[in-house]
Amino acid sequence: MNRHVQRIDADFVVSITDLKKNPSAAIAASSASGGAVGVLNHNRVVAYLVDPAVYEALLEEIDDARLAEIVRERQDEPTVEVAIDEL
Repeated sequence: MNRHVQRIDADFVVSITDLKKNPSAAIAASSASGGAVGVLNHNRVVAYLVDPAVYEALLEEIDDARLAEIVRERQDEPTVEVAIDEL
């Protein structure tokens, strides 16, 4: 059997069985920690539960990174002057 150590990026973990029994406890742990709760199935991380604010912040970070990449790609393009009244 292929066994390797899996990194768990969470302060708390819950088995999928316990999650099914009491999802509210796992959600509360996620909210309380302000981070992620790792969901384990056969001692392997299969999912992470995160507080909605954390998820939204991650999406913002991804969006900002994409926009920064567009800016870098376009920084050497010629500029066009436009009057504010023309917009």
